[in-house]
Formats: sequence, C-alpha cells, structure tokens
Amino acid sequence: MADTGASRAEPPRHRVVVLALDGVIPFELGIPQRIFGRARDAAGRPFYEVVTCSVRPPGPVRTDADFTILVEHGPAALATADTVVVPASYELGPVYEEGRLTGELAAALAGIRPGTRLVSICTGGYVLAAAGFLDGRPATTHWASAAHFQRLFPNVKVDADVLFIDDGEVLTSAGVAAGVDLCLHLVRRDQGTAVANEVARLTVVPPHRDGGQAQYIQRPVPEPQLATTRSARAWALGRLDQPLRLRDMAAQETMSVRTFTRRFREEVGISPGQWLTQQRVERARHLLESSDLSVDQVAREAGFGTAQSMRQHLQTALGVTPTAYRRTFRDVAAG
Repeated sequence: MADTGASRAEPPRHRVVVLALDGVIPFELGIPQRIFGRARDAAGRPFYEVVTCSVRPPGPVRTDADFTILVEHGPAALATADTVVVPASYELGPVYEEGRLTGELAAALAGIRPGTRLVSICTGGYVLAAAGFLDGRPATTHWASAAHFQRLFPNVKVDADVLFIDDGEVLTSAGVAAGVDLCLHLVRRDQGTAVANEVARLTVVPPHRDGGQAQYIQRPVPEPQLATTRSARAWALGRLDQPLRLRDMAAQETMSVRTFTRRFREEVGISPGQWLTQQRVERARHLLESSDLSVDQVAREAGFGTAQSMRQHLQTALGVTPTAYRRTFRDVAAG
C-alpha cells in the first residue's frame, strides 16, 4: 500500500502522578516536574507526562511554607499513573505518629493499579510504609527520621546510610536533594544515560550520584584552607581507560595515600576505588548507548580491561549484561 503521508501515532507518554498532601514541602513537590518534565527525545517530544493530585477533589493544598497551591486533580488521577511519587510532608498526622493511614488517604491509595511504580521522597516513605508497600523491602528516608521510621515500621528493612534505594518497582529516597538523584536515576533507568545527563545539565545538578552514596558527609564543602581531591578526580576522569593506582591519584594532590583516602571520603562520601568503578560503569553505559564499538572495545575504553570484567561490574550495578543494556536503549532510541 502506498504511503499516504500520515504520521505514525506517537507512543503514549509515561504518566507520573505526584501526590500532594497537606504540609507538603514545595521543594520536594517540584522535583518530579523539574526532572521528568525535562526528559525529551531527539525530536523534542517529552517522555513523561507529570500531573499533581491530592486526596480530595481539586482545590487548595497547604504547603509547609506561607502559601497554598491549587491542585487541579483529585485522587482518581492515581488510578491513571504509571509511576506515583509521594513527596515529603510535615503534616502526616497518624501516618507519622502511629504508622496508620487516614481514611481519605487509604481510599486514595487503594485506587493505584497493581504494577504501578511507587516512589517516595524523604518522609513520603512513611505513606508507602503505612500502606504496606514497603513490608519486607529495603527502604530509606531522611537520616534524622530513620530510627523513628524503623520503630514505627519494623517490617521494613531501613538503611539510613544511602541516598536512595531502587527495589524494582518500589523506590525510596533520603531527604531533599536525594529526591533529585532518585528521579534522575529513574530517567537514566527508563531512557538511558544520554537523556538523564541532558536533564541534569539543564537542571544544573551532578548527572549521577550513586544510590549507595552516604547521606551525611562530614565535610561536604571543604574548608578554604584545606586541599581538596578535585584535581585528582579530574585527572582520573581523563584516564579511565588506563590502570589507575591510588598512590598516583594521591600524588596529583601531593598527599599521602592515607590522607588522600580520608579526604576523598569526606568530600565524595565513598572510597576512591568505589568512585572509579562508578565512573567506569557510567563511561561504559554511555559508550554502549551512543557508539558502535564492540563490547570488548567498550570494556577497554571504560577501563575494565576485559569484556568479562565489564560484564561482572554491569551485572552488579545494573542487573543486566552489556549486550542486553545496549539492546534496551537502542530500542528506546528507535521508539
């Protein structure tokens, strides 16, 4: 049949529904729109549709600031979601105090379809836990609330030392900026590294902080008079395809290995070795998505040396082989 010139129908966008509860923190509420809303394909078409709803009919919702917001969707929107995001709120009432849902919140959450991806930011995890979605699962929340969270929900495996936890279709994050990290992680998981990096660039945030990175770093901003490890990190990033020894990185900052290792952990939150592995995984992901290099060539360019070594690291970090990862994100790009 001759081509009539009609354009193919665009694939449906992934629908993200953000649940705004009374007392919601405006910063956290805005993260999903800011991150998912900026993810677009090469033609500029958005990958996601982001809407905000409340547990009541459309209308005002109090924030923890000196203003309210007007939410245009009621709880029925939750039944249309592919992903539900619950940001932090300072007015959770019995959810925070007793681990118990209110009637209207329970009714709203009951509308979520089975298989919907569930995401919490900071103390939004209390809502998921009170609804039973976190039972038997690993989860995190803001470090200052972690002990209380664990006492209230003993069936949840709380880890207070990480930025976020990806447990498949249920994901939880620590406070504030960790919500940005988690949403970027989801964009990277859904659409690939190139799309996530572009969103990060537009948002002017680091493109990747691993979920296992520590929430609380003793000295996140080094004191002016102290040397940093910034130059060593830049030096290493330019040489990921080469063997990199700890003492060579330390030498870039004229530090002993012991001092360099301690300072690195204070600034970055993980060890130099863990950081190098993360950077090499990210380099491999980028090359698998954007180049036609063979798996062996990608392994060498990323600094893993052999395809077997890279396969082991990607399997550990992502749960997939290099070939499967490339196929997945080539299919995303083609769609």
